[in-house]
Amino acid sequence: MTQAAPALYLASTSAYRRSLLERLALPFIAEAPGVDEARRADEPVAALAARLAQEKASAVAQRHPGAVVIGSDQVATTPDGRLLGKPGTEERAVEQLLAASGHAVVFLTAVTVVRSDGTLDTHTDRTTAVFRTLSESEVRRYVALDRPLDCAGSFRSEGLGAALLERVDNQDPTGLIGLPLVWLAGALRRAGLDPLSARA
Repeated sequence: MTQAAPALYLASTSAYRRSLLERLALPFIAEAPGVDEARRADEPVAALAARLAQEKASAVAQRHPGAVVIGSDQVATTPDGRLLGKPGTEERAVEQLLAASGHAVVFLTAVTVVRSDGTLDTHTDRTTAVFRTLSESEVRRYVALDRPLDCAGSFRSEGLGAALLERVDNQDPTGLIGLPLVWLAGALRRAGLDPLSARA
């Protein structure tokens, strides 16, 4: 008898991450992890993303023993390490994008997969987005049209945000959106959930 595949949970209520995970055609349940996302004193940006991804996955895994759980977190940072958070307001988004004008912004997307036996698989995807020189009117129009108020760095790459850029350097374009599917597909295979396996 073939052993049943473990249940799959996404420790997130992000519509972006749900949409990305749906591309792998595996049934899953999205559940809020209920984790405090505040940055600790003197915590490096990369460590923040990795810690939150693990805490989110572990929180949901504790509620569903034997399941496979995905946790992820994304941060945006200037090359000198300054954190660019979710703006929350239009004015803050305009401020962040004008500061990014003509510069590079690094997006770090950390992922943790908790396997059914409780072991962890972790990864951090790095994307560098180089912004072209932008006018304030361009930035304000972008913010009004794309409304990236819940996006790290005030930028939505899967929307009109592409019009702000000079180039993007990365290994996995889905990492910039919020869930690096190239790595994740391999992690799920290692956890016993193969997107390309035959399923009844």
